Amino acid sequence: MTYKLLSRAALAAAAGLIAACNPIPDTIKIGVAQPLSGPLAPLGRDMVNGVQLAVNDLNKRGVVIDGKKVTLEVVTADDKAHPEAGKAAAQQLIEAKVTAVVGHLNSGVSIAAAPLYAAAHIPQLAISTKPEYTRQGLPTTFRLVANDALQAKAMGSYAARSLNGSSYAVIDDSTPYGKGLADAAAAQIQQLKKDVTLRKSLDDKTTDFAALIPELQQAKVDVIVTTLADFQVLALIDQLARAGMKHVQILGGDTIKTDKLLKAELPIKGVYATSPIIEPREFLQGKVFLDRYREAFKSDPVYGSHYAYDAVWVLVAAMQRAKTVDGEKLTAELKRIDALAPVTNNVRFREDGEQHYGVVSVYTARGGVWEALTRSDAW
Repeated sequence: MTYKLLSRAALAAAAGLIAACNPIPDTIKIGVAQPLSGPLAPLGRDMVNGVQLAVNDLNKRGVVIDGKKVTLEVVTADDKAHPEAGKAAAQQLIEAKVTAVVGHLNSGVSIAAAPLYAAAHIPQLAISTKPEYTRQGLPTTFRLVANDALQAKAMGSYAARSLNGSSYAVIDDSTPYGKGLADAAAAQIQQLKKDVTLRKSLDDKTTDFAALIPELQQAKVDVIVTTLADFQVLALIDQLARAGMKHVQILGGDTIKTDKLLKAELPIKGVYATSPIIEPREFLQGKVFLDRYREAFKSDPVYGSHYAYDAVWVLVAAMQRAKTVDGEKLTAELKRIDALAPVTNNVRFREDGEQHYGVVSVYTARGGVWEALTRSDAW
């Protein structure tokens, strides 16, 4: 009898030591680092809303990790869409002792902040698309969507195969993001045996295309692939139409997939946009999410809130499987788990942190909406 009592006591002591080494707090903090001020604040706030909605839903349902009931809490930080502010936001969240971070929106900010999260062993789940984000060799970087390499391939492939042009122009805004995307799209068009007869780099503010229009006419361009912003493309469309080039089709990226284009007259043959941010309505469970979002925030989502929502569910599933909130163990589990996500169906990270299920959609501006035409994970 004495032996059994001692054994039970020893086991209890050992269990206590293990728990002390791997404590699960009563409250688990989920950091959200996004632009919450400035022009991109609506997109950043949308991401925060997605995290908050997931936290609300999970807390209501009840979260248990290794037998302990916990409460989730959201901690936000404003990265101001700037790399230095992003580093400050990351440090703020690290000092707040968050378990993981959903951040950031901008690739440059995600890349700048990533080493800080890695040093603190905090998983960073970003919606940023620049390939360099996951190429830093850091274990804690994870991407929630497809990257720009796939988007560039989508732009080039769709333009070459579906828009049926005879002469292509590729125009970028001279930013690292825009030029890189345009270069890769141009290479894809040429690989598919189509002629890129005009390759131009402008800037991100140009709206006067008086010098460009004659070049387009001389090259007999009928398809323009561009990374210019929405207001620039609207100006270009207007000037193309006035020059009698209404036969032209334009294909862009996320920078033109905005309400601004939908509200304007588009007097050319077609306007198309590619995006790795697939709209909620395209998923089977999208309507449920949209209804919940509208009920909670009295507005429609504007960007990637459904990815932020799913990110929290995946994080919790990984914590539960790992039976810990330890950063290194959680990071390792995130690279193993193939999680069922409530909105986007599945989330699975490759060893380098890239999203295994990332896809890019093509949309056309039609009838006041961006109508989805096709999507692929290969192109």
